Amino acid sequence: MQPREAQFPRLVVAALRGGSGKTIVSIGIITALRARGIAVAPFKKGPDYIDAGWLALAAGRPCYNLDTFLLDADLIRGSFCTHASPADAALIEGNRGLFDGIDLDGATSTAELAKQLKTPVVMCVDCTKTTRTMAAVIAGCVRFDPDVMVRGVILNHVAGARHESILRRSIEHFSGVPVIGAVPKLSRQIFPERHMGLVPTPEHAWAADSLQAIGRVAAQHIDLDALLRIARQAPAIGRVCPPADPNGPTGQRITAQPGRCRIGILKDAAFQFYYPENIEALQAAGAEIAFISPLREDRLPELDALYIGGGFPETHAQALSANTGFSRRLRELVETGLPVYAECGGLMYLGEELVIEGRSYPMAGVLPLSFGLFKRPQGHGYTVVSVERANPYYPVGSEIRGHEFHYSRVLRWSGSEDDFVFRMQRGVGIHGDRDGLLYRNVLATYTHIHALGNPGWAGALARNAVAFRSGRSRTEPGA
Repeated sequence: MQPREAQFPRLVVAALRGGSGKTIVSIGIITALRARGIAVAPFKKGPDYIDAGWLALAAGRPCYNLDTFLLDADLIRGSFCTHASPADAALIEGNRGLFDGIDLDGATSTAELAKQLKTPVVMCVDCTKTTRTMAAVIAGCVRFDPDVMVRGVILNHVAGARHESILRRSIEHFSGVPVIGAVPKLSRQIFPERHMGLVPTPEHAWAADSLQAIGRVAAQHIDLDALLRIARQAPAIGRVCPPADPNGPTGQRITAQPGRCRIGILKDAAFQFYYPENIEALQAAGAEIAFISPLREDRLPELDALYIGGGFPETHAQALSANTGFSRRLRELVETGLPVYAECGGLMYLGEELVIEGRSYPMAGVLPLSFGLFKRPQGHGYTVVSVERANPYYPVGSEIRGHEFHYSRVLRWSGSEDDFVFRMQRGVGIHGDRDGLLYRNVLATYTHIHALGNPGWAGALARNAVAFRSGRSRTEPGA
């Protein structure tokens, strides 16, 4: 397929820093536009699952990740255009401050993503205890990088009409950027928060009510017509290639017919951190997906492989610990060679115990690890790991980019250094500079990966699933 021109309404909602309210404002905008009958394709810049879950719930469709550290420019453009084009408009929520990145050039910043996708930026700014100074800040953003198309400002946490008036007149006069919304300080907490952001949607019983409430706020206090005009002024992105095969350019996809293998995914309030691209990559590799919950089911169904993502197993430690039938069957299957790939919360679940405030909760007992929970992050940020030991999922010598965010760390470990597959080039990992524990066909790591940025991962898991299924069928009676 030849590259094509891509042009459709789109915008980036950015901020001056994290915690400015851009997630809630983005959710409100999407909800309000959807109430008008406008289909919005949501995207999240940066490594994030929780905000993306809320954006997806508001839009009624998956929220895809656009991360300039995990994915190269061609992958980002291809994925964005593929998932945005069926909708009426696309909204990308940025992360941290507009120009914040991991280097001097801001290569991984929201601003760079906006430039890559030639997308107008609307700034959501926390106006608490400030007036005219905000005009200088917005003017500075406009001049800092003229290639970033800052086209609108939404005032957040406005104290009243006088506060709004001073802000609006100052920003528009000194920066030339129109103020298209002024959201007041809310009288109640519509969205509960934990750690550094919102509580995940599966844990929030009033999610629908929260969406409706913030949608009404956005419709009342943001000029949605002006917002759409900005989105429709976005220029053509340029020559966009179709998205790359997530299972690699070298024919790594299994050749079996779709459904030849069945891969289980633990998905519930305890395990919920999955990029939709990862699940879609497994399906593209020929796998049938079965979603399973150790919170609701007392044993594993028949599977050919298992993928356990991250989440908050600590908030459900008692229920996970009590489900001994599920964990016992998992241990039995691991001993027979079941392929298991686990990330972060999945790693914690595969350990022997989780210690919270001095109380021990037995976990699945697959790996000889004891984990403890702490009040401050024990690992937070992008990771780069090199693969140093043979394993079922990655070639030795390859490099993997991912991210980690965990409040847990290992309290006790009774394995050996030879059990680790990865060496950390960037990030914290499990122990010292090592990550990626290997036991039989189990690989468990603190690092979350994005399938588009790690071609071959999904195909490898599917191939191992097919091999496990074939081996099992040969040992079954009558095989």
